[in-house]
Amino acid sequence: MRNGIPNLSALQAFEASARLGSFSRAAEELSLTHSAVYRQVASLEARLGVALFTRVRRRIVLTDHGAEYAGRIRHHLDQIEKDTFGLVSRTGMGRSIHIAVVPTLATTWLIPRLAQFQQAHPDITVSLSVRTLPFQFKDQPFDGALYHGDGIWPGTQGALLFPERELVPVCAPPLAGAVAAEARAGLPLAGLTHLHLASRPDAWRQWYTANGHAYGPQAAGGPRYELFTMVMAAVQAGLGVGLMPRFLAQPALDAGTLAMPVPQALAVSQGYYFGYPQRSERSGALKVFEDWLRAQS
Repeated sequence: MRNGIPNLSALQAFEASARLGSFSRAAEELSLTHSAVYRQVASLEARLGVALFTRVRRRIVLTDHGAEYAGRIRHHLDQIEKDTFGLVSRTGMGRSIHIAVVPTLATTWLIPRLAQFQQAHPDITVSLSVRTLPFQFKDQPFDGALYHGDGIWPGTQGALLFPERELVPVCAPPLAGAVAAEARAGLPLAGLTHLHLASRPDAWRQWYTANGHAYGPQAAGGPRYELFTMVMAAVQAGLGVGLMPRFLAQPALDAGTLAMPVPQALAVSQGYYFGYPQRSERSGALKVFEDWLRAQS
């Protein structure tokens, strides 16, 4: 113990037992004996003066205090793991980098291109984690971030990879044909369910305003989705019409699996940026990755 902090081995034994619901399974995961895990948990309970489990024959059940403590300890152990990984990445050991990225860009643009990077740089490992909101690098175990925004984050350096340019309305081809007459009559997208992206709640309102149409309850009342990939899946399933970045929708438009029911787009000023901490010098692996990203855009 140091300053009231329990032994890390005891915390790991407790967290594994709580997560797996068994001392035996925790012992197997940690490569320890059943008795060793039991002793670690028992010593932790004695130190804390709190029962973390109730023993019912051969079963163990978390107490209320135990369940709360297990959640907190799991969070801290996860953070220790991430911090360790981040330190290893930033010191260049193993030529590995950890990049935060917005999810739709990761699945539709970045990951399909990563095979090229691996072939060119087999000694560099690129790990990805999803982050949808801005963050401070000092609080997160990342070497860089690929994100959507209006510019470079404060306290970071990097570059614009490519502008988003415009959002376009897309839907399943049968729905596009059904609204053609209404569109010609000045009632764009009448009768279609409007699919909204939660992080851009005003996008449809802006589209209607930019194109000189009234934005009414029928357009505002559609479902909200968290990710563009969800909007895309809903559109392809025929659930309604969505506003998508053209560069994401274009392959499906070219293939004929999606259609634009009306030609009007919404111009946007944001873009996709790559950034990294201003305070620290880039590792060689991160510089190679940034150069490769710029060549892709």
